[in-house]
Amino acid sequence: MHPVITISREFGSGGHSISEKVAKKLGIPFYDGEIVTQVAAKSGYAKELIEEQGEYSSSANKWFDISAASAMYFQSPQDEIFIAQKKVILESAQKGPCVIVGRCADYILRKEGIPCLNVFIHSDMAHRKERVLERYGAIENVGIEKRLAKKDKQRKTYYKYYTDQQWGDYRNYDVSLDSGALGEDTCVDIICELYNRK
Repeated sequence: MHPVITISREFGSGGHSISEKVAKKLGIPFYDGEIVTQVAAKSGYAKELIEEQGEYSSSANKWFDISAASAMYFQSPQDEIFIAQKKVILESAQKGPCVIVGRCADYILRKEGIPCLNVFIHSDMAHRKERVLERYGAIENVGIEKRLAKKDKQRKTYYKYYTDQQWGDYRNYDVSLDSGALGEDTCVDIICELYNRK
């Protein structure tokens, strides 16, 4: 049985684009924005909120600052979104091979014993800066390196909160690929080859 492919990625590393190309090349479903749509339908939360809170957290996010005492009586919107996302991820994976981007999918599926090929995409700062500026453009008074560091920090915090593991730690993935050094197409070829072998 072919595994589900989960792809975690540094911001600006091209992980989304690589994931989409892998799914197209293998002819299997691709889940990223589709997860947002399904979670919105299941949870009742707006898509914009799910996109913002679906795999990001920050020190300014008060949902993550709830005390242990109050947490006994209150489930935060962040937690409700995570639970809805988890359900969508599991339902998608149980249908058969697919590519799922981010959202702790590697951890969620591993805990459920669903066969996975877990990939982490990273890159050097120069390539990431170039990609983000090309795709999203500059933001006035916000340095590009600061934007990259902030996004990565939010993903790390989110992943740690829900998995109690370190985001980006090689031990959580089957393979870690440097998209800056290898190029997107080579990353796609490697992932597809591993998928077919596994």
